[in-house]
Amino acid sequence: QVQLVESGGGLVQAGGSLRLSCAASGRTFSGAAMGWFRQAPGKERAVAAISWRSGFTYYDDSVKGRFTISRDNAKSSVYLQMNSLKPEDTAVYYCAAALGTPTRSQSSWNYWGQGTQVTVSS
Repeated sequence: QVQLVESGGGLVQAGGSLRLSCAASGRTFSGAAMGWFRQAPGKERAVAAISWRSGFTYYDDSVKGRFTISRDNAKSSVYLQMNSLKPEDTAVYYCAAALGTPTRSQSSWNYWGQGTQVTVSS
């Protein structure tokens, strides 16, 4: 069983930066794919960034060039550095883990954190 705990959310002005952290426990972390999803008010949860265990990363077009996903396997942690934040980035951000080879579809991810709120003011 994998347990995920996010931190680092908060309120920031447009153009600012935040760094989200996700600490994993319970199983081997290095073999898992890790991702960040987000759910804006009135919208479905959708992928923001993925780090596959191969080292390959994926970014949704809406965050490409502004967000960076990274991981520290020794600390069983994954991070999301968010720069040049926009009001449309306002959402609850969720950390996710998958032991197989997940896709961008949230149904292919096995474990989820409780979420952390990010609010970007204009």
